[in-house]
Amino acid sequence: LDHRIQANAEDVLRRTVRRWQAKAATAIVMDPRSGEILAMANAPSFDANRFSEVSPSLQRNRAVSDTYEPGSTFKLIPVAAALSEGLVSPRTTFRLAPTIKVADRTIGEHEPRGTETMSVARILSQSSNVGAVTLAQQVGRTRLAAWIERFGFGRPTGIDFPGETRGIVLPPERWSGSTIGNVPIGQGIAVTPLQMAAAYATVANDGVWTRPRLVGHVSGGARTSPERRRVVSSVIAAQLSAMLTGVVAEGTGRLAAIPGYRVAGKTGTAAKPLPDGRGYSTYNYVASFVGFVPASRPELVIAIAVDEPRNAIWGGVVAAPAFNEIARFGLQYLEVSPDGPVSG
Repeated sequence: LDHRIQANAEDVLRRTVRRWQAKAATAIVMDPRSGEILAMANAPSFDANRFSEVSPSLQRNRAVSDTYEPGSTFKLIPVAAALSEGLVSPRTTFRLAPTIKVADRTIGEHEPRGTETMSVARILSQSSNVGAVTLAQQVGRTRLAAWIERFGFGRPTGIDFPGETRGIVLPPERWSGSTIGNVPIGQGIAVTPLQMAAAYATVANDGVWTRPRLVGHVSGGARTSPERRRVVSSVIAAQLSAMLTGVVAEGTGRLAAIPGYRVAGKTGTAAKPLPDGRGYSTYNYVASFVGFVPASRPELVIAIAVDEPRNAIWGGVVAAPAFNEIARFGLQYLEVSPDGPVSG
């Protein structure tokens, strides 16, 4: 942890929770190459000097222990799968109806639209549900499930912190007819904020997944290299990075943009499942944003998740500004050179 980046992340989260009257919020700042966690913050937090007086619910490190349905930030995975399987390129176009029927479920967009022709890149930048499901259907259940596992979902990252959970990922043999319509848009799957950060760090790190870590080495002990494994090729990683840059430049993530830097990332807005398991809430959401900067030579991966915001629910409105603040501070503090235009 870097104490200055950590303190800034905690301050941004406190103000974000207050601004949106949210139940809670989590932020992770990660170096995509080394896997080092520079900040891992939760709000509300507590005074460690009064540990015995604090409710156990506040003592959890929600970044590693709590799961949530990721919503549209998960669309990175079916897009990466379709590209890697050679089924599409970023420029491949699809004629997309306003809705798509999958088994007994009809899936629409977050905002009504007519029939449109969209490229794969535009499917991601505009966060099209119909487009993401169309790509997933081309990949197929078995291959998509394999790619979900390959990106590290459904198992702990192995970070050196107790209490990490594995998330909830159904094996392909347990998928129902509608699962191929739910999972690609981040429903019917549960992840931790750390798993999402590590997945986006994979794209930022030229397609190589690196195990996240809080401790570089113990005093007097040898430095060890973190576990690494290639997930996608460097070509696919570059294509994904370019498309994620489009999300911020012209899509749903505009409030994450930072003058002078190219920002890559994805918004997420996910309705929370009802406690009885019968559908989704129409009131409680998780708003999220995961991204990296500078996009051309990533130094920081930042994941933001805001639980049950009020007055607004969209990841691009609630979580992207928190990403922006934390990223601006980190870039200035680390003296990272700009890689983009000064304006816009």
